[in-house]
Amino acid sequence: MTAPFPFTAVVGQDDLRLALLLNAVSPAVGGVLVRGEKGTAKSTAVRALSVLLPEVSVVPGCRFSCDPAAPDPRCPDGPHETAAGATRPARMVELPVGASEDRLVGALDIERALAEGVKAFEPGLLADAHRGILYVDEVNLLHDHLVDLLLDAAAMGASYVEREGVSVRHAARFLLVGTMNPEEGELRPQLLDRFGLTVEVAASREPEQRVEVVRRRLAYDDDPSGFAAGWAREEADVRARVVAARELLPRVRLGDGALLRIAATCAAFEVDGMRADIVMARTATALAAWAGRTDVLAEDVRQAALLALPHRRRRNPFDAPGLDEDKLDETLDRFPDDDLDERSGRNDRDDRDDREEGDDEDPDPDGPGGPGGGGGLPPQDGPEGVEPPSGEAPAPADPDESNGEGGRPAGAGEQSAVRAAEPFRTKVLSVPGLGEGAAGRRSRARTEHGRTTGARRPRGALTKLHLAATVQAAAPHQHARSRSGPGLVVRRDDLRQATREGREGNLVLFVVDASGSMAARQRMSAVKGAVLSLLLDAYQRRDKVGLVTFRGTGAEVALPPTSSVDAAAARLEALPTGGRTPLGAGLLKAHDVLRVERLRDPARRPLVVVVTDGRATSGGAARSASGRGGGRATDGTEPVALAGRAARLFAAEGVASVVVDCETGPVRLGLAGRLAGELGGTAVTLDELRADSIAGLVREVQGDRRAA
Repeated sequence: MTAPFPFTAVVGQDDLRLALLLNAVSPAVGGVLVRGEKGTAKSTAVRALSVLLPEVSVVPGCRFSCDPAAPDPRCPDGPHETAAGATRPARMVELPVGASEDRLVGALDIERALAEGVKAFEPGLLADAHRGILYVDEVNLLHDHLVDLLLDAAAMGASYVEREGVSVRHAARFLLVGTMNPEEGELRPQLLDRFGLTVEVAASREPEQRVEVVRRRLAYDDDPSGFAAGWAREEADVRARVVAARELLPRVRLGDGALLRIAATCAAFEVDGMRADIVMARTATALAAWAGRTDVLAEDVRQAALLALPHRRRRNPFDAPGLDEDKLDETLDRFPDDDLDERSGRNDRDDRDDREEGDDEDPDPDGPGGPGGGGGLPPQDGPEGVEPPSGEAPAPADPDESNGEGGRPAGAGEQSAVRAAEPFRTKVLSVPGLGEGAAGRRSRARTEHGRTTGARRPRGALTKLHLAATVQAAAPHQHARSRSGPGLVVRRDDLRQATREGREGNLVLFVVDASGSMAARQRMSAVKGAVLSLLLDAYQRRDKVGLVTFRGTGAEVALPPTSSVDAAAARLEALPTGGRTPLGAGLLKAHDVLRVERLRDPARRPLVVVVTDGRATSGGAARSASGRGGGRATDGTEPVALAGRAARLFAAEGVASVVVDCETGPVRLGLAGRLAGELGGTAVTLDELRADSIAGLVREVQGDRRAA
C-alpha cells in the first residue's frame, strides 16, 4: 500500500492543518468543512491526518470497533465478554458522492427479518468510521438526505436503522471532515451550521512557496515511501503532541471571563441559535490543550471565533462566508481580562501587540505556525494580491455612474451594469408531468423518499419494503407452503418494493435579454431583481442553473449549467446592456445548451425561463460572418421569424418554458405573449411573478401544451 503524503509536509495551509488537529484533539468540536478552489491540498491534508491519530484498541471480531475497556452494551455484535483487545490504526473512511442510504447507515435483510424474525444487519460506512475519520469529498454534491443522516450520527454519536418496525442501533463516533469547491454549489445554511469549524483555503501566490509545493510533490511521486520516511520524525512529534493534548484536555479550565467573551462575540455577529457558542467553547478549550495550557486565554477565544463563526454569518445564500476582524477585536476589548489573564500578567492588547510585532519573524517550527501546528488567521478575503477565481464577475458598477436613463457611454455601445433590485419571494414554477431526476424540491418525480404511491417487484436489492403488498402476495400460498404457527411463510418472490413520489431538482436555464431595449436603468434593475429572486428559489429547491444572455451581435453562455447558484448571481450582477436584440440567437444558444446537458444528465428535466420584452431586431449569430447585412439572417429570414422558428424547437421537444414579460408603459405590444405561445409555454409579467395569480401557472403550462 502506498504511503500517504505526510501531513507535516503540506506547504502552508496553516489554518487547515490547525482545524484538523483541533478536531483530532477534541472530536466534540464537531468536524471541519474545508472550502476552496481545486488543487489546494484539501484532500491530501485530510487523508494524511489519519496517520497522526493514535491507534485504537478494539474487541476482536466486533464489526463496530467496540472499545474493550468500555464496550457498547447495545452493540449488535454484543454482548462482549471481557477479553484482551486488539490494537489497530485509526481508520479513515471515505463516503462517495453517489453512495446510497444503505451504504451509509447499513442495511437490514428484510426477507430474513420477516421470515425468521432475526436482525440480520450489514454495517455501513458509519460503523466502519467509528473511532476514526469519516471523509466526504465534494460534500456539497452529496444528497441532502445523506448529509442529514451523517450529521445526525456525528451529533448523537450513534446511528439508527429503522425498517418496517425492525430497529438496529450502534455507536458511531467519528471525526467528520468535508471538502468542497464553492464553484460547484453551496451547502444549505442549515447544514453549514452543523459543521463545527470551517476553513477557506486558496493556492499561494508566492512563487517561492509554489516552488516548494511542486518540489515536494514530485519527490513524493518519485518515491512515496522514501519521502514519507524523511518526514517520519516530524510526524511522530505531531502524533505525540496530539496524544498529550488529548490527555490534557479534561484538565483545561474554561473560566467565566472566556465564556463571557464567547457569548458576547456570538451575539455581536448575530449568529442563529446556540450551537456557535458551544462550538467556540470546545474549540477554545482544544486550542489551550494543543498549546499545552490548562487555562483558556483571550487569544484562544479569538482564534476559535475565526474558525467557528465565518460560515455561520451568512444571512442569505449569496453571502460569502467571512468575519470582520476589526469588529471581533472591538467586541473582545469591551470586556475586562478575566482572572486567568491577570494571573499570567497579560491581556488582550498585549497578545495582539505580540502578534503584530512578530509578523515579520520566522515562525517557531515547533509552535502553531510550524509543521506540527497550523495556526494563524483564516483568510477571509483571500491572500494579498490574489486575483479573483477564473470567471468570477467583477463588482458591479455604481448605478449612479451613467449618462442618464437608458443612455450609453460615448463610444462604448453599451451601458455599464446596474445593481439588482431587492429580491422577493416567488411562486413555484414547476415542470409538468412525473420525472425521475435527481432528488430536489421543485417538480413531481419518482424518488427514494416521499409518499408511497404503490408497489412493484424489486429490481436488485430490496430497499423500501411495501409490507401490505408483500403480505398480500404471500397470503395465497400459505397452504401450499405447509404453514404452521402464527407467522407467514415468505419467499423472495413475495417481496414488494414500495414506489414513492417526491420532488426532483430541475435544470433551470435563464435566457436573459440584455439588449438596448432593456437598458433603462430602473427597468433593468427590476429585471435583475426578478431573476435574482428566481435564483434564490432555485437554490432552495436544489436545482442546477444556467444563464444565457443575448444582445448586440449574438448570444453567449454566461454560465454553463451548474449547481453553483452563487456563480449565476455574480454573472447576473455584472451583466451590462446595450445593442440590438438577437432574440433568435439567444433561443438557439439555449437550445444547444439543453442538447448538450441532455447527454450529460438525461434524467434531469429542464425549465427554460426567458426574460425579455419579446422584441427581435437582429438575427444575431445567424447573420453572416462579416457581421454585415443589417438584421436579416443570411437565409433571408427576418429576426422575428427566426425567433419564432427557434421557439418552436422547444415546443416540439416538449420543453417546459415560462416567459417573464419585461415590457412596461401604458402601450404594450404583447410580443412576449406571442413568444410564449410559440414556445408552448406561459407568459407572466414582473408584477405577476409576485402575485398569487401565478399559483395556477403550472396548470396553465400543462393545459396549453395539451391544447397544442
